[in-house]
Amino acid sequence: MVEDFTPAMRLAEAAIFAATQPVTARVLANLLPEDADVDAVMAALSSAYAERGVNIVMTGGGWQFRTAPDLAAILRKVVELPRRLPRVAMESLAIIAYHQPVTRTEIEEIRGAALSQATLDLLLENGLVTPKGRKETPGRPTLWGTTPAFLAQFGLNDLRELPKREELLIDPNGPVLAPSPMEQGSPTPEENAPG
Repeated sequence: MVEDFTPAMRLAEAAIFAATQPVTARVLANLLPEDADVDAVMAALSSAYAERGVNIVMTGGGWQFRTAPDLAAILRKVVELPRRLPRVAMESLAIIAYHQPVTRTEIEEIRGAALSQATLDLLLENGLVTPKGRKETPGRPTLWGTTPAFLAQFGLNDLRELPKREELLIDPNGPVLAPSPMEQGSPTPEENAPG
């Protein structure tokens, strides 16, 4: 297999292996020889790794090594998984992802509950959100948005790949919490009215 690797493929492979974030086409274009076609090099490299224990995949706007999907379940027994984010952090992250750029007050309005600074700090420490400027309103609150690390963490290339509302709900028209009195066979107000 190594004999089939071109110098450009070897260089791209080394760059992706050494990187802590997904490696973009722009970075590769600056790194590879001028006559190298980045798309062709990456297609050949991805194909070469297709049947191996690690694959080169496009995620977070660039290429990154990832464990082959069929081995992930086995490795979960060996590799310690990072601590999961608390529910409030996941809710806040989802709001930021779908409504960005968004202020803390807007996040609280959507959630219907206060958002602690500790929750924002946790998302910042994990590199999932970043300040995206300030809103032009009194007090100039910070606007929050997601990062490339967020995309990589969730296996997305860009925000357009986020699931749509219809895909998240079992019933796209909204959940039914309890049957209405009409559905239970209760008399309607007209039936209860004196005759």
